[in-house]
Amino acid sequence: MSETADLVITNGTVVTETATFEASLAARDGVITAIGAASEMPPAAETIDASGLHILPGIIDVHVHFREPGMTHKEDWATGSRAAAMGGVTTVFEMPNTNPPVSNVEGYTLKRGLADEKSIVDFGIYGVILDDNLADLAPLAEAGVIGYKLFLGNTTGNLPCPSDGAILEAFEILSRLGKRCSIHAENSPILFWREDRLKRAGRYDPVDHVLSRTDVVAVEALSKSCVFAEWTGARIHIVHESCASSLPYIRFFKDKGVDVTVETLPQYLLLALEDMDRPGGHVMRMNPPIRERAQQGPLRQAFAEGLIDMIATDHAPHLPEEKDGATIWDMACGFPGVETQVPLMLSLAAEGAFSLQRYVQASSAAPARAFGLYGTKGLIAPRADADLTLVDLGRKEVLSAERLSSRGKVSPFEGMSVTGWPVGTIVRGKAVMRDGEITAEAGWGQEVRQAMPEPAPRNAEKHLATLCGASPAPGQ
Repeated sequence: MSETADLVITNGTVVTETATFEASLAARDGVITAIGAASEMPPAAETIDASGLHILPGIIDVHVHFREPGMTHKEDWATGSRAAAMGGVTTVFEMPNTNPPVSNVEGYTLKRGLADEKSIVDFGIYGVILDDNLADLAPLAEAGVIGYKLFLGNTTGNLPCPSDGAILEAFEILSRLGKRCSIHAENSPILFWREDRLKRAGRYDPVDHVLSRTDVVAVEALSKSCVFAEWTGARIHIVHESCASSLPYIRFFKDKGVDVTVETLPQYLLLALEDMDRPGGHVMRMNPPIRERAQQGPLRQAFAEGLIDMIATDHAPHLPEEKDGATIWDMACGFPGVETQVPLMLSLAAEGAFSLQRYVQASSAAPARAFGLYGTKGLIAPRADADLTLVDLGRKEVLSAERLSSRGKVSPFEGMSVTGWPVGTIVRGKAVMRDGEITAEAGWGQEVRQAMPEPAPRNAEKHLATLCGASPAPGQ
């Protein structure tokens, strides 16, 4: 092999979703060109000795909030993508609840320009589903959104939950577009009703936030979403699954053939409501809430066996002062996560909660398959993008908010010891992080290239577009 490579990584242990083996890798023009023994690698412009390290397919986080445009005091594409790179994450999908939201092509184009300019990791951008933007969904797909976000529960930015009629018609539209819809599955009317009642009863403790969003809030929203998806043929993804009560329903709808994928977050596998009583525990407030410790075991088991398809972070930074307040109701919901996911999950794998190969599947292969990237991303193979995460499985560290690259210097994992650490992040053959140092210039990141399977609409003869023509104009 005589052609010079841009990058060769030697003497590492490659981990895929199905195998673990010793190998070296070569990359040229952003893609993997060779996998084999070190002696078989071509000369290279740059060589990384990965002796003692494991080489994983680049981590894909399908759920981050980088807050730009409109809330850059919390985060922006530069700080957020640096945090991703520091955490071993090579691709992020960014949520649409910014200001302005990504509700039309204009909003998408604005955000795409900011990401192009600043991001050092690859990215996809979600569009949002609202009551008044159904006519914008197809143009957003043509423009290049990775998928859509449906907020059935409230969120930063206070985007209103669409009516059930609008949601069903949106799913009809999405079933023909073939793009996946990521769903915040909480029933807004129930949670707002319960929160108001609890406040009027003078209840202001951390447990009351969880009680306002008790299990039925999640189960109802999940079930409704799956029923609508089954009827229309839409592809859906349930984000930040926190609730063990949802698991039988997930299994039921998957067994029925609904195209539904599910993510959970490290905090749901590691933290519990009971931890909110410790000093600093109030920063754990998020939506959906971190629930009782008894729910951890079923969630871990569902993740280990693949019922829960993938891991994400819901990276949701706020300034430290925004996470404080007189009562639990006054504290912003969410916290940074894109930088800590890998060490937290590697630690769980080291404890035997699941295999390292299962983690690779959940963090790379499954996200790539669900969102039409597999073959380019989500695997280590010739002609795939050279997106790689180098980890030291034996390295021990202590997590802290202060060391985060995010502007939101807040962490519910403060002081937690971890075993396993990302030491290199390679995006399309370029090292963007090495040994805790950012090594790429802003703008290296690119929008991902998506190829979803052919759409598979159901009951199309009863869709409103069939009965009434085109979707209503915006505002109707």
